[in-house]
Parts: sequence; structure tokens; C-alpha cells
Amino acid sequence: MDVLTPPAVENPGMEVHIHPFQLYSVKQKYKKELYLHTSPEFCMKALLADKSEALENIFTISYCFRDEPASPIHRPQFLMLEWYRKNERYEKIMEDVTGLISYCLKQGEKKGLPVKTKFKKAQMVKKTMRELFLETINVDILDFLEVDTIKTLLHTFPDVPVPKTELSWDDYFFLLFLNKVEPLLKNYPLLLIYEFPAPLRALSTIKHGDARVCERFEVYIEGVELCNCFNELTVSGELKKRFSEQNDEKQKLYHYQLPEPQNFYRVMDAGYPASAGIALGVERLLISLFELNNPFFD
Repeated sequence: MDVLTPPAVENPGMEVHIHPFQLYSVKQKYKKELYLHTSPEFCMKALLADKSEALENIFTISYCFRDEPASPIHRPQFLMLEWYRKNERYEKIMEDVTGLISYCLKQGEKKGLPVKTKFKKAQMVKKTMRELFLETINVDILDFLEVDTIKTLLHTFPDVPVPKTELSWDDYFFLLFLNKVEPLLKNYPLLLIYEFPAPLRALSTIKHGDARVCERFEVYIEGVELCNCFNELTVSGELKKRFSEQNDEKQKLYHYQLPEPQNFYRVMDAGYPASAGIALGVERLLISLFELNNPFFD
């Protein structure tokens, strides 16, 4: 079911490295306690949890807003496709994404869009993050799940710039990933990476039977990140703990914090159902698959 969510919210999203726009009253000359959402996640989860609505599967295509530098693959306001499935795991969303990309390619050809040649017969390749690291740089990343160990690992790569200041595990990981692994992802036309190291869990569940990894995935098209999916965390107390850690990290790195998402906490406290959800950049999908400079004007 197609749903609509409000773009002006009390909390725009808690990811440490994603920065929101805050609303400002031009007439009254003050900042309002509202932000433009970086994702419709919180409002969509409220709909999914609403027992009076009995919604099972929902999606929305709407503008999201992120205060990041403009680039060929990012605009401060961009279209996001986000969807959730109640009582399903993230493996079902993997099927959704694979089917969606295949559908877009077929429809693009029917409508005469210039499909990039390499995608005409490309198949989705699935690899765990551990498999990807072993294949690209011969490192078992699950052996380096502590800050001290991953910091030591980074120093074995002299071409990776490591700041002298102390960083979080996530930041050390992305220094390694962005400098040594991500440049090689262009060799995979369609790549789905799953089972991320547990420190990257965000709002995803930890894998039963292997606490070293969390249940989330991302899809890359020729090395460009397309989407991010979680097998959704449903335990309210753990979610609040993770939000608090993220806000502390945001304060440490960027010198600001966001208000706690009290409405969302109430949704989670009332009992959020088992589900899986994903956010996908619409422009990135179209630009990656077709020979288009701007999918809305070409």
C-alpha cells in the first residue's frame, strides 16, 4: 500500500553521519523545533505498528533532505523509495530489490531508454561483508571487531590516511572500506553485501548464532551505493540505548545533538512488530542503470 508521511518532523533520523535541515521561521526569526526528515522511517514504522490500520506491506516515494555536499550522485533533496514488510525477514527484501532492478531494466528497454550494456545480462552477486573483505584485500574483518585491533590493522595499509585523533570503530572501518574495498566494487555490476560486522548494526538485529554480524544489507551498482536494508530491531530498550550512543557520537564529532524521538519511542514501547525495511535512492537507481545525466529531464 502506498502511504504518505509528513516531511516536517520532531526528529529527522538518528544516523551519526547524516545531517538534517532544521526549519526556521522567517516571520518570527527563530529556529523551530522541527526538521525536514532525512528518511520517512519513523513515520512509516508508526503506521506499520498501528493496530487499528492492520497494514502489512507499505511503501512511499517522497523527497528526503540531507545537508551534504552536492555531487553527481547526491542532491540535498532527493527522491527516496522506502518500503517495509511486516512479519518478514530481510531476505524477502533482497528478493524485492533484485526483482525491482530486473523490472526497471525490462521496462526501460520497452520504453526505449538507453540501458547500459553491462546490465543487459548482469546477475545480482551476493556476498557477506566478510567474504568481500577476504576477496578484495585478504582480510577477515570479523577478526578485528575491537577499536584497538582495527586501528592496528589500518596501520598495515600505509596508503590509508589515519588521523592521529582517536576514532570510533565505525570510522576506522570506513577509512579502510572507502580507501581499499569500495574502489574495487566497480568490478561488480550488481552487488548485494549482507551480514555487516556487528558494530555497524544501527537499527538492525544481531544474527542468531553469530553475534559478530548484524542483519543488514546494501546494494551497489558499479560501486555506487543504491540502498540500505535492516532486519528491524524491535526491542525498545535496546533501540533507546543505540540512539543515545549515536547522539553522543554526533556531539563528539559534529558538536550538535538532535532531540530524542519521543513519538517514535512511544510507538516502540507499545510493541513494534517483526519486520524488515529498506530505503532506496530513486535517482541513483535510474542514473546507474541507464545512460542518463538527469533521469527527470533526459
